[in-house]
Amino acid sequence: MDAAKALIADQARKDSSLAARIAELRERLKRQASRKVQRIVGEYDRRVGELETVRRQTEAELAVELANAEERRRRAKGLDWSKIDDGLVDDVSSALLLPDAPWMQPERPGILDRLRALVARLVAFLRRLFGRPAKAAPRGRGERSVVFARLGQGGRSIGSSELGDAIARLTPREREELSERVDKTLSARERDLRREAEAKRKDADQQRRSLEAERDEARRKAEEEAKNRVRDAESRRVERELKERGFVAEKDGTLAVTYGLVERFARLVLEEETRELPADVRLSLFGGASTGMYEKARLRQSEEIAHLDLPSSILAARQAGLRHIDESTSFVYREVTSERVHVVLAFDRSGSMAEGDKLPAAKKALLALYVAVRKRHPDATIDVVAFDNRVDLLDLVELWECQPGAFTNTAEALRTAFLLLRASRASRREVYLVTDGLPEAYTDAEGSVRSGNLPAAMEAALARARELATVRPLKFSLVLIRSEHPEYEVAAREIARTLEGTMVVTDPNRLGVELLVRWIGRTETVRQPVAAPLPTGAPAPAPGASKPRGKRRKVDRRMGG
Repeated sequence: MDAAKALIADQARKDSSLAARIAELRERLKRQASRKVQRIVGEYDRRVGELETVRRQTEAELAVELANAEERRRRAKGLDWSKIDDGLVDDVSSALLLPDAPWMQPERPGILDRLRALVARLVAFLRRLFGRPAKAAPRGRGERSVVFARLGQGGRSIGSSELGDAIARLTPREREELSERVDKTLSARERDLRREAEAKRKDADQQRRSLEAERDEARRKAEEEAKNRVRDAESRRVERELKERGFVAEKDGTLAVTYGLVERFARLVLEEETRELPADVRLSLFGGASTGMYEKARLRQSEEIAHLDLPSSILAARQAGLRHIDESTSFVYREVTSERVHVVLAFDRSGSMAEGDKLPAAKKALLALYVAVRKRHPDATIDVVAFDNRVDLLDLVELWECQPGAFTNTAEALRTAFLLLRASRASRREVYLVTDGLPEAYTDAEGSVRSGNLPAAMEAALARARELATVRPLKFSLVLIRSEHPEYEVAAREIARTLEGTMVVTDPNRLGVELLVRWIGRTETVRQPVAAPLPTGAPAPAPGASKPRGKRRKVDRRMGG
């Protein structure tokens, strides 16, 4: 999907109409997603408005209470004890009933007070003895000033008439203290109201800030979700288009590429590789020997449309109830050739192929060659062989999804090619082998893979090469990816010589060109001097030593073997 998106973006930069359609699709999707964002933000704005309304109402109520408290405190400062304001009755009553008030605490009488009380009780006894009524005795120092407080269901309480009587019995000093206590009570209540108002204001501000932060976060998430929805909608659109065209299919809950997509990609790779070929090679790439014999058959490839049998195609469309000709009703005249082709495409997928872009380059090159063979010979048999420790036969999808493995078992790859071609009835049999190194592993007589013994692996590869050389006719081509180790080229050339084939050393970006050149039977020659190998055990020449004079032998390194 990432590759499909990248391809769409690249084509949009080249095609203004495609870019305009994509922009229109995105704008429509953005408008649909923005409506959800507006609904979410609108809901938070409504909640912020409601919170602001509640805050204003609370501030107004607290302002009224503070004004009332200030007014009551002002009236309490000029309080007339002969006439108490109804609004202060509860405050005065509360101040009177405070347990720690001095008039609520009894004083301990002294000796004189006790003598006076004793005399008073004696006088009262004598009055009662002679039948005279007792006078109301004045309040002593040890008596409570307020003795009328009673405990009811709601706690301490005092009546209005009792309040006046209690105030009247207070001394001037106690009245002053009562005024101070009432003022302190009102001041404390006012401070409590102000603290409550400040706390509610801070709480409202905190709620408003939290709600605004929540709104901003919700907006951010909604906008991010909207962007994701746009991207997802584009991805679903691309997926639907690819599914409708048969390029991808859903497998186990995930998208998987299909044979059609890989074949389409292979055609694009072939077109790209063909641009690197000379003009005469491009003309002969898709050509074939004419037989002059044709057969009428169904349309298989788009290139056959030039040989369309129009009357038969129209008749087939009408019989099928169609107004137009399509692929299912198209008949063409196809040239009949007697040549049957069987091609084996073997490539190295060992761990060393993971270096750089060698493995992707090998995949692309083999895809291009696959399509080239199929274009020239639609009925050709093409086997794709991947080898590391083991050998696997792959289709185009498995070829493209192939991952690097372990060691290079060239002998087993040649053995597989022999088994495939030995039973083939094709008149043209070809093997193309792509590798980047020496044979490193081989399969012993018991079927176990052995690795690490390079001479044994090389001997096994040559034995399998001699076995494959018994297949006739056979065209063998080995493409070696360039390396810094000269012994790799020596081993590859020995295998190619055993199979009487060709060998070429090239870079990864030239793999496709070299395979296509060899497919059409051409060779390219590169003149390069190659030093003769030293005899076994001979010392290496010292650095800077002069070369012996005489006739220099130049060896032409043919890329064709």
